Amino acid sequence: MNFTQLLNQIKQSFKNGLGIPVAILALLAMVVVPLPPFLLDVFFTFNIALSLVVLMVTLYAKRPIEFSIFPTIILLTTLFRLSLNIASTRVILLEGHNGGASAGYVIESFGEFVIGGNYAVGLVVFAILVVINFVVITKGAGRVAEVSARFTLDSMPGKQMAIDADLNAGLITQEQAQERRFEIATEADFYGSMDGASKFVRGDAVAGIVILFINLLGGFAIGVGQHDMSFSDATHVYTILTLGDGLVAQIPSLLLSTATAIIVTRVSGEKKDMSQQVQLQMFANPKALGMSAGIVGVLGLVPGMPNVAFLSFAAISGVGAYLIHKKQLETPPVEELLNESESETPEQASELSWDDVQAVDVLGLEVGYRLIPMVDQAQNGQLLERVKGVRRKVSQELGFLVPPVHIRDNLDLTPNNYKIMLLGVSAGEGEVFPDKELAINPGQVFGEIQGTPTKDPTFGLDAVWISPSDREQAQALGYTVVDSSTVVATHISQVIQDYAAELLGYDETQKLLDKLKESSPKLVSELIPDKLPLSVVVKVLQNLLEEKVSIKDLRTILETLTESAAKIQDPSLLTIQVRSALGRSIIQNLVGPEGELKVITLDPSLEQLLLQASQGSPEGQLAIEPGLAERLHNTLKEESQKVEMEGQAAVLLVAPQIRAQLARLFKFSLPSLNILAYSEVPENRQISVVANVGQGG
Repeated sequence: MNFTQLLNQIKQSFKNGLGIPVAILALLAMVVVPLPPFLLDVFFTFNIALSLVVLMVTLYAKRPIEFSIFPTIILLTTLFRLSLNIASTRVILLEGHNGGASAGYVIESFGEFVIGGNYAVGLVVFAILVVINFVVITKGAGRVAEVSARFTLDSMPGKQMAIDADLNAGLITQEQAQERRFEIATEADFYGSMDGASKFVRGDAVAGIVILFINLLGGFAIGVGQHDMSFSDATHVYTILTLGDGLVAQIPSLLLSTATAIIVTRVSGEKKDMSQQVQLQMFANPKALGMSAGIVGVLGLVPGMPNVAFLSFAAISGVGAYLIHKKQLETPPVEELLNESESETPEQASELSWDDVQAVDVLGLEVGYRLIPMVDQAQNGQLLERVKGVRRKVSQELGFLVPPVHIRDNLDLTPNNYKIMLLGVSAGEGEVFPDKELAINPGQVFGEIQGTPTKDPTFGLDAVWISPSDREQAQALGYTVVDSSTVVATHISQVIQDYAAELLGYDETQKLLDKLKESSPKLVSELIPDKLPLSVVVKVLQNLLEEKVSIKDLRTILETLTESAAKIQDPSLLTIQVRSALGRSIIQNLVGPEGELKVITLDPSLEQLLLQASQGSPEGQLAIEPGLAERLHNTLKEESQKVEMEGQAAVLLVAPQIRAQLARLFKFSLPSLNILAYSEVPENRQISVVANVGQGG
């Protein structure tokens, strides 16, 4: 068998899952099976090379979780190093009296070359290495890992809520949400494992000190007592061998400790390796290098100082600052995007035509000049992609294609303000800060976060503008943290849903019918225009959207209209029939496919009074006295809050004849109250009455 075949067999064994178990068993065998000096040299060299590989991987990893196997690597390398210590101790104590090479050339080289054959110098060097490794690096890395694990676990609920918020706003897909949840779980597992794995590194440093004293005392006793060596010879031989063995183990241990410290101090959100982060964050500002060059240059001019060294580094820093400044000047800043029509002078005034009359955008977004980078993809703006995601998700939920959102700058707005336009009229506005993030209080947090207090522009929740560096802390306290693009996109999503009825017109309805006609041509042709005009169908669909009912199931809607058109032509009455047909879908969106429907009902006498007040017409207003309306509102608000505190949707169940009037009456004052008719509840749905409202409130 040649060398290539041997490598292929080893590679195949790793693929079959046999490599790692065999390697671990070999490590444990080294504890009891004596190793010749030649194998000790091979394993010590491999240990140093492996430690360097681990260190390089941590330096080039863009995120800590990219090296999620690192805690296991720490355990295996620590076990390997301790097994080598035991094997080398056995060889030193058994063969050390024969000379330095008796324990292998690696130990002899470290004992003779690194410490110059002087065991006093060796003791000092070894002590310094132990202090650096044990007291500084290992202790600090362990503390950072412990704190990171605690904050990562504490921030998991906030991160999960942020993912849910992005998913609900249509900013990410279900697959992206699952991927981000998996990353959060992996990150939590990683830092939790690192908290424990750092104890392996700390214990390894302690074991190195103990093994050193065991080798020294055991070597003296064996050399003098068993091999009749003089005290000075035994001291020299066994001290050199012991220190060589200690150094050849401590150097890989120091490398691994350094790798541990590097990976636990990395920022999870940065997707760059360490060299790129150093270049971007330390050497991006020429002022820092320039000031340093000036201070070092002044020190170099002081008499008695090493002038050449100081002035050389001052020159290097100055040249570096100049080159960075020159490079920044060569890259022109991105100018603020302004309307080209304002900056250009027309060559010749043309005759006024209908082309000069601009149509009103159905949906628009106007931004202040400081928000322009959010929509400029050349500046890594994310808002355009977020808006596309919002349109995609809302279109799928509502059942029709939401028109594009036209984005333009508006110099009349304050720099950080934006305005959402619907048919040329403002439908929502707010203020965001691109260089900050919004920490939203979902209702229960475990402390306050430092920042600028504000209100979430979409839902009016208490919120705080914070620095991006405080994101982890805010999430650990229970806040939902989102960036400025997400804030604007979520607001656009809510405006679209609130005004969906105004976004659906004749053209959109006709396109829906044309699409359905491909699969159900008879249904569409029989209904329109023979039984109902297009205007009535549009009005019914708008009524459904106004009441937050999706029109995705267009086939059921048209079938219901076809069946009812022979007797009913009124859009409001037709809407009642369609809602009854869509009842299963409506309730499933509220409580899920199998959840129990908890409802609030009206006292029969109150319901009869409201029926009389409506005069039997869905378009009529409820002619009730203001005092009764106020008591009814307050009672429904109180009962709704009780139901919502239990995590359930608040539902008021009433007679079909008054459902539409009550829905309009409480549309804005009780937006979270869902008002359903008896006819909309499927027969197989389990119902429980949680409250009954009477005339007295």
